[in-house]
Amino acid sequence: MGRNILFVTTDQQRFDALGCAGNAFARTPHGDRLAREGIRYRHAFTNNVVCMPSRSTMFTGLHPRTHGVVANGIALPDDGTGITHWLKRKAGYRTALIGKAHFEPAVDLRQRFTQNRMSSEGSYGPWFGFDHVELSFHGPAGASHYARWLQEKHPEHVLGFAPILIGVPGGDTGAPETANNPIPKELYHSAWVAERTRAWLETVADDDDFFLWVSFPDPHHPWDPPLEAIRHARADIPLPPGHPGSRARAIEILEGKPRHWLDWYLGRFANAEGGPAGFVPSALGDDQLREIIAKIHAENELVDEALGDILGHLERRGLLARTDVIFTTDHGELQGDFGLLFKGPYHVDSLMRIPLIWRPAAPTPALEIDAPVSMVDLVPTFCAIADVEVPPWAQGRALPTEPSESRDPVVVTWDSQFREIGMHLDTLVDDRWIATAYRRTDGSRGGRWPFLEWLMGSKGVIPQYDGTEGELYDRRNDPHMHRNLWSDPAHARVRRELLERLNAALPPPREPPLLPEAPS
Repeated sequence: MGRNILFVTTDQQRFDALGCAGNAFARTPHGDRLAREGIRYRHAFTNNVVCMPSRSTMFTGLHPRTHGVVANGIALPDDGTGITHWLKRKAGYRTALIGKAHFEPAVDLRQRFTQNRMSSEGSYGPWFGFDHVELSFHGPAGASHYARWLQEKHPEHVLGFAPILIGVPGGDTGAPETANNPIPKELYHSAWVAERTRAWLETVADDDDFFLWVSFPDPHHPWDPPLEAIRHARADIPLPPGHPGSRARAIEILEGKPRHWLDWYLGRFANAEGGPAGFVPSALGDDQLREIIAKIHAENELVDEALGDILGHLERRGLLARTDVIFTTDHGELQGDFGLLFKGPYHVDSLMRIPLIWRPAAPTPALEIDAPVSMVDLVPTFCAIADVEVPPWAQGRALPTEPSESRDPVVVTWDSQFREIGMHLDTLVDDRWIATAYRRTDGSRGGRWPFLEWLMGSKGVIPQYDGTEGELYDRRNDPHMHRNLWSDPAHARVRRELLERLNAALPPPREPPLLPEAPS
């Protein structure tokens, strides 16, 4: 027998979401337990700040540029370059995915993609090398096993969820993408993911080796947890440390960044890639933000309860003693930093930095590692746990287990899914600096969706970049990244050296490139 792998992911969860990372509001005892018994990577980063590219990197061990899913709406080819295929072939692992996948576009009215047909066809795999698959998206949105189960078994709760990606106001304050959801906790998708995970584990023999990806859809918007799970009153929620504190201060900070930052804040740029296209951040009230954050805390707590349920089941089965647990997310959330919300082409800690914890099967004293690591390092780590060689295509390194281990800087890339926007960012992150190069605007590779293009154009002039713009932040002395040093003469040498390192570190692009097939 070898070591099992329980890979637990959330969706759009900030690096500071757990108690072990300093969160004083959310109760996350089970995530905190993983940190006490394992390794917490304090400076872990995603390689792309939206769902599909990041999830494809987790699965393949390739940078988004190389696997080709450089933006949402691009389907990942199932060409064998995935950790499930490798572990099955090399070590006979059983494999399963419970929860959110998003390897294929979710906006799929004609159900062209297998991901969106499985529930209606009564299929549970195999798919992408997973022997068994049960999918959940965000509530009853989309076509998933959870949505079908809710519609058939508990139709009275379908309308309690908020719609996704259209910014409908809700909750107590009229905040976008929120709802006061009366659904009981035991029927919410976090509990459903845990219950279906337990059910699959009951099919596993004591001497089977398994790779189990448990993928929670929260705390990604819409923010609509069960009302009974919300513990904090809005008045008790402070504005986050990265919040500017006022509209005037937000404008002052954003004026020092490339144009699309301030344009989005003021409603002159429609950030359709990160949230509802009609959302104007400057219109978000402080009380609305507090309600959203209170709901996010509730969602994080429900995920943690479900995690505890799964860990408890493994312990009762005697399986936890030979199961490595890795906990992370696909990308972060602005959550009020800079006066902004959701995500998009904004390469700062709010979106790039993520929680990452590795609890080995044999627990270790709590260890924190500061070296920069990223999603591309997961596949080599899974291989190290399974004691198999790393696949020849993988581009990362196994996560460090000693604080003294040196690591290369992290590369984060952004390519707009919309031809009309044509924005391309390349970022290098090391133990002190974040340097982002804005490449020349190029609209030759994105998708075309006339309604969204009209909406984006109706907001104002879409920013055009000539390749000289960028961002440079000193993470030690400016942790909230309010001061862009890109044009500061005193930092010209630092900028030049970082750009040289960035250009040398960029992974090779996929040829021919994959193209977007849907908006999300």
